[in-house]
Amino acid sequence: MKILDKYIFRQFAKAFLFSSIVFVCLFMLINMVEKLDKFMDNKLGLWDIVRYYLLSIPSTFLITSPVSALLSSILVSGRLSFSGELPAIRSAGVSMRQLLTPFFIGGALIVLINLANAWWIAPATFTKTHSFEQHYLGKKKSRQHENNNIHLLEPGSRIVSIGSIDPDRSTLSAVSIEEFLGSRLKSRMDADAMHYDPARKEWIMQNVSSRIFTGEQEIFSVIALKPVKLSLSPRALAELNLQPDEMNISRHYRYLSEKRKAGFSALERSMVKFHNKIAMPFASLIIILIGVPLSAKKKRGGLASEIAITLFAGFLYLGLQKTIAIAGYQGLLHPMFAAWLPNLLFLGIGYVIYKTAID
Repeated sequence: MKILDKYIFRQFAKAFLFSSIVFVCLFMLINMVEKLDKFMDNKLGLWDIVRYYLLSIPSTFLITSPVSALLSSILVSGRLSFSGELPAIRSAGVSMRQLLTPFFIGGALIVLINLANAWWIAPATFTKTHSFEQHYLGKKKSRQHENNNIHLLEPGSRIVSIGSIDPDRSTLSAVSIEEFLGSRLKSRMDADAMHYDPARKEWIMQNVSSRIFTGEQEIFSVIALKPVKLSLSPRALAELNLQPDEMNISRHYRYLSEKRKAGFSALERSMVKFHNKIAMPFASLIIILIGVPLSAKKKRGGLASEIAITLFAGFLYLGLQKTIAIAGYQGLLHPMFAAWLPNLLFLGIGYVIYKTAID
């Protein structure tokens, strides 16, 4: 790394660290004002409140880092411009692409940090903060009836209906399995209960009433125990009410694979959140492409205008990301496209600003 690159990188790193602390504290302060009455009503101690906000730092940092990266790039390149250093640098033959190099190195480091944050750290802390909010702040827990009357589509044109699921997720009650041949019902099995055998990795149906339909005839039999292999696993059942924000990246991928294989529908929200865990960390790098060329020229307004530009562009990105995500939740956009569209739009804007910057 050249001396100039090291100098700019150090300035950017300092500015990003400072702005990140400011934005995280600002978000936490706003959140604290909203929840202060509930903290007081529940008579929470200072340590409980501090612990709650310490656990919320990873998810808050993930949201605020694009704004912090934009502000840092604008402040550093703007200061170089206002102090006259940037014209001297450009007159020495340094192009805009070379000027962006130390900023992109800083942005790449932020991406790596946020990938680790979004994939593992934030999900781990979200589980604890969500539990805290349920216990102290009155957030509703998952309703019990959400685990009742479940209908799943299994491979082989089979439909599994479950009356209820026991808390241990290994025993199901009032189970029926219907197998179809085209649109015709081929067979049906009804059992009082069904439990999972981990050694054989199969379900055991108990007190089974079996019906096999062959043309105009019906063959009826009663079986005490009937083993049956299903793609559905106790682990998938345990994750029925698990929120996407609570899952690390590998668990989230496995969750979606098992749900699709087991025939679950309405997975758009979880799929958007999965792709967003990959797309969101790259926002900080993309948004730098806007900040540096935008502030490379002297402009009226000084620091106030730089901050105004940052707040407008940063919160425009966050608002756009939330709005497009809702369209993905409702199935109006493909989940991957809904997660990446804000990044693509800002990448296009940044490219136009970069190409129009004076070299």
